[in-house]
Order: sequence, then structure tokens, then C-alpha cells
Amino acid sequence: MTILRSEIVDQAIDLATGRREKFLKEIVLARGDVPLCFVRKRRADGRPPRATVLLIHGFGQNRYTWHLPSRSFANHLASVGYDVWNLDLRGHGRSRRVGAPRPQNLAEYIEEDLPRALEEVHRTTKRDDLFMIGHSLGGLISYASAPLAPGLVQGLVTIGSPYQFTLGSTTLKTIAGVLGLLERAGLPLANVPLPIRAIGRGMRFARRYMESPLYPVRLRGWHKGAIEPDVLAEHLTYAFDLASFEVMRTMFSWSGGKAFGGGVASEIDGLSYAERFEQCRLPLLVIAGTGDDLAPPASVEPAYLRSRSPDKQYRELPLGHIDLIVGRDAPRSTWPMVERWLDARTSMLRKGAAAANGGWDEELP
Repeated sequence: MTILRSEIVDQAIDLATGRREKFLKEIVLARGDVPLCFVRKRRADGRPPRATVLLIHGFGQNRYTWHLPSRSFANHLASVGYDVWNLDLRGHGRSRRVGAPRPQNLAEYIEEDLPRALEEVHRTTKRDDLFMIGHSLGGLISYASAPLAPGLVQGLVTIGSPYQFTLGSTTLKTIAGVLGLLERAGLPLANVPLPIRAIGRGMRFARRYMESPLYPVRLRGWHKGAIEPDVLAEHLTYAFDLASFEVMRTMFSWSGGKAFGGGVASEIDGLSYAERFEQCRLPLLVIAGTGDDLAPPASVEPAYLRSRSPDKQYRELPLGHIDLIVGRDAPRSTWPMVERWLDARTSMLRKGAAAANGGWDEELP
């Protein structure tokens, strides 16, 4: 790990309520064949962190999924005592700027980026209390990757992550059907870059139309009225990035009622992504939005139903895909829900450490 920059910053947690705080911010680079960048945030008061959190963004996004100038889930987690690592996957955000190429396939995220990120964070912090939080596709790659790092990950939270992609959405099923027809016809589908950032700019200007009764497609990233226009504009400007057509094609190929991963066997252990996740017994919190057009509850809940974890929870909130993270009600719904879940499990970890140390844990306040 190389720290490219370290500074104390005064940043917003939620400007709508005037919440701000000082943080120790570090830009961290994990060097290698594919460099990966993180933004690490901790409280500036020097108190030991409660635990470590790795944030994983979704398809065509970047670290700004979790951190906008006016509303920041990453800052909230840091403010309540967590050591927060906000990752840019290969081909996205800072990782792209330091030379990480656009992904050639979805497996690169799952079997290379996430395991390496987990190892690097663990090597740097030297702590055994790492939790993963993934949004959308970030949750899917977390499902497949977490079991690859036994002992490094203590729990998993997913937000708006469609375990059975397209289920519950007629529009997405139609797109999946068209892509399937093209593949069966033998039409070559090149792995071209998808200009998600330009799409975000267009959505900024088309917001009123997309929220009107005239908009013909029920496929927005937000639930009408659930996010302020200025906050939505920030998200569409900062969090929308580039994407790979092959990654999108793979996601759609997993649809049609197939299990997560489409039955694809991993080169690492021979298990399919679904088998690997469903056998995993890590604590699990699955959150869905009833206003989510991209990942309706019908597509998200199967992860909870199929998981064999003895400690699993499923929750639904009346929010859309983006709203779950940075919507008007997220600081009063999603954020405290995740915080309470993390607090309970980090408390159990500390009690276990205390018992192993003869009843005394030096990190307890």
C-alpha cells in the first residue's frame, strides 16, 4: 500500500441537517498488475476504530456512490467510529486514472479485485474485523468474493443487489431477451466501453421528463420524490462513470430465473458463484427498495432466502436504487439500519476477543 495523500478534512455528512465533521482522509494505492485506489476515512480524533468497512460500488459507478459533497454514507460510517475504505474497482474512478484497465469480464472483479482489496486492507490495518458493504452489482460481486477470503471478512451487507437480475422488471426482462436473441443469432458483441457518465449528464437534463407521466419506460435509478433534485444532480455528475459492455451482458445472461452467476463455475474452486455464496455462513444483511426499478425486491430477496447463514436479515425500504444510499430518507432509514447491524456484530466480535484475552479487551472504551 502507498499513501498518495493524507489530510484532515472538514466535510458534510448530510447538509440537509447541517451535519459536518472532521476526518482523516487518505488516498491509498494498492500497486500491482492492476492498481486499485481507495479513499480511506476515519475520525480525526485518533480514537481506535470500532471495525473496518470496505465499500463496493455498482455497475458503471465509482466511489462517489457512497460519498457526495452534500450527503455521504461513507462519512456517516466514519463519524460513528468505523475505518472506512471506499474502493474504485478496476476501470473506475481513481483506479482508472492510475492505470487500471476497463474490465474484460465480470470475473475480474470477483476473483481478482475484491480478494486483493480485502488482503490489502487487512495487511494495512492488521485487524480481523472487516465488513463488506456492496450496492447493486457491488453486492453481487461481494456475494461471490467474500467466501474466497475466509477469516478476513466478518459480515456482508448488500443494498439493492439483484441476486436474480431482471426478476420483477418487465423492462429489464425485455432487454435480456433482445441480448439473448443477438447472441443466439451469432452476432458478435464487442466489449465496447459504455459512456455511463454521458448518460448521467443526459439524465440530469431529462429529470423532469423522466418523472412525468409521459415517460414510457419504468427504468429510473431513483423513486420520484425520494431524492432532492440537487442531490440527484450530484450523484449523476460524480458517481456515474464508465462501464464495460461485457460486464453488462454477463449480468443479463444471469437472468431469466437462473441462479446468481448463471451456474458459472469458478476457476478457483470449481463451485458456481451461487453455490459458493449459498454455502457461506457469514452474517448477512440484505436491503431492498420497494421503489427500485433496477433491482426490485423480487430480484433481491432470493439472496436472503437461499443463504444458509444462521445470522441473516432481510429488510425493505420505500426507496429507489440511488435513494437507498443518498436519498432524502437514507440518513434516517438505510444508514441507521446498517449502523445498528454493524454495531451488534462488532460488539459480538469484541466480546469474543475479550473472552479470548481472559475477559479483557484493550480496545473497549
